[in-house]
Amino acid sequence: MPRVDIVAADTPFARRLQQGFGYPLRGSALATCAVLALVHYVGLLPGFTGALATALVWAATWRYAAECMQHTANGYADPPDVGSDGDSSSGWGLTAVHLLVVALCVVSIVFFPRLLWPVLVLAALVLPAIDMSLVFDGNLALAINPLNWLRVIRAFGAAYLIPVAINLLLGVLIVIASVTTAQLPRVFALPLFAFAYTYLIVLAFHLMGALIHQRHEHFGMTPEAPALARASGQDADDELVEAARRQAAADPMAALRLLAGRLRERAAPPAVHQAYRELVQRQGLRDDLLVHGQIWIAALIAQDESRRALGVLQECIGIDASFVPDDPRTCGGLADLAARIGMSRLAIHLGQGYLAHWPRDPHAPHYGLLAARALAAHADQHAAAAALLDQLAEAWPEHSLRGEIDAQRRQLVSIA
Repeated sequence: MPRVDIVAADTPFARRLQQGFGYPLRGSALATCAVLALVHYVGLLPGFTGALATALVWAATWRYAAECMQHTANGYADPPDVGSDGDSSSGWGLTAVHLLVVALCVVSIVFFPRLLWPVLVLAALVLPAIDMSLVFDGNLALAINPLNWLRVIRAFGAAYLIPVAINLLLGVLIVIASVTTAQLPRVFALPLFAFAYTYLIVLAFHLMGALIHQRHEHFGMTPEAPALARASGQDADDELVEAARRQAAADPMAALRLLAGRLRERAAPPAVHQAYRELVQRQGLRDDLLVHGQIWIAALIAQDESRRALGVLQECIGIDASFVPDDPRTCGGLADLAARIGMSRLAIHLGQGYLAHWPRDPHAPHYGLLAARALAAHADQHAAAAALLDQLAEAWPEHSLRGEIDAQRRQLVSIA
């Protein structure tokens, strides 16, 4: 079971607010905001088709925002995947309410300009209460009841002003968008404004979820994230790390055995691996650090955390300059990743290491060529690149990459 990142309900709201601005830019939320912003291009379709498509996009936006609110209220730290919480009915209800507010703002701009600010302020004051009620109660009649607004506002006190301020900013942005998009090419203005107000919508609903999470007992809620974390054994792992660190003061080897036993059982979280490495390093057990590095790199690859595996690899190379992963698939995969993200020195190290450890492997020419290309990118390494290409040509005269090897060699000669 993957690790569940949770937030404690008693986390100060000031910290939640500070961290919240990055919430729509993390994980699934960023991808969703970007996709929804681009999908707003359907608004360029003519007539009823464009209007219907736009309504569907707004429904998807509010539905995902509702999922973010529920996810946060349940104690999760990270944004949800699309469709993991909530249902379509909340999306449609939120769409109807918010489009009504947008329509009132547009009507005010066109016919009653003096009423625009009162409409914006009133909408900003009551929308958080309506939104929270719709998401958690699913009852539109209850959500638009003024008595219910007062109940929700009283439950949150002064903290209720946070989503109010964000809703006010959102309303201003939508009004600005409605005015300025008439003066800018819509093909440019549409996705930019769409991303901005999608970001603000997700932010507002996340912060409302944080408010609910802090006061979950008042609403009769039991956040599910902590229970899920306990069921997965996360709390036990955290307690084990703390126990090992306490024990290390008196008996570091016993602390190491404690952590090593946990590492042998099943996939362990990074905190256990890091605590083990810290203790091993403190004891000066260089070989044990390298053995653990092999184990952790393999585990990270299995968990699709290749970039973190590159970090562990670099740490091991700092201990032993000849270190490479002990499995050709791991070594090759990391070499490809290093080359792809511009870590040329690491790509060279892994490519040359692959050739040294598995010289007759069918994939060896690929990684040798990868290392040669990375070497050729450095003016002071052209001779090394040429020597490596000559080695590959001699060892693999009939390989399917022979043409690319010869082409790279000719390119080096032409540069020289």
